[in-house]
Amino acid sequence: MRDEQMMKLSFVIPAWNEEKYIGQCLSSLTSEVARSGRNIEIIVVNNASEDRTRQIALEFPDVTVVDEPRKGLPQARQAGFLASSGDLIANIDADCLLPPGWIEKVYRQFTLDDGLVALSGPYKYYDLSILTNISVRAYYLLTFGFHLVIHHILGKGAVVQGGNFVLRRTALEEIGGFNTDIKFYGEDTDIARRIQKIGRVKFMLSLKMSSSGRRLSKEGAFKMAARYVINYFWIIFFKKPFTKKYRNVSNE
Repeated sequence: MRDEQMMKLSFVIPAWNEEKYIGQCLSSLTSEVARSGRNIEIIVVNNASEDRTRQIALEFPDVTVVDEPRKGLPQARQAGFLASSGDLIANIDADCLLPPGWIEKVYRQFTLDDGLVALSGPYKYYDLSILTNISVRAYYLLTFGFHLVIHHILGKGAVVQGGNFVLRRTALEEIGGFNTDIKFYGEDTDIARRIQKIGRVKFMLSLKMSSSGRRLSKEGAFKMAARYVINYFWIIFFKKPFTKKYRNVSNE
């Protein structure tokens, strides 16, 4: 068990044309960081943005901006990881709002369990209806069941929700970081599959992240869920995503 006061947490936020969301994301994050009093750094990865994403991020004095010209979510996460110095790497997205208590939950889990290498939780969509969020909750209950079977029984992988997961630095270094051959779908599952060989992966239903439901709204709930499920199992059993192309919803 490690002294949590000695543990540093790095937030890495990939951002491509996120001028609409990045300001509110950083406002929520910096407020929670200040309230926590923890040793925390915040890194925004400007992923070849063509709007004011970079300028808005620079308006926050406690935020470091890293430029990654190669477009792609794994490329941005890897660039942020390489620029970070934390013992723990928290990966969230530019349309996320950090809920109160999220930071303390993360510190507690990694402090209590030295064998924990990855921690994740579900989304709650702040711009979608209550009914939709109830359906999303049911989806995550099913996802939690998949995690128990795949990770704890079969030992083939785990469930990690992209945009709401924390990795132990030493474990991420051991597996060589993020897989930049993947463009979008399956990047989180690939990390979970590889890092679970190093230690335990925990999916906590109580570790909720508040996020925009813009992709779900634009792609449709059934289509989006089916696509994520197919790519999840394709990564687990074939080690590559089924879907190569993806829709970028950042500036729509």
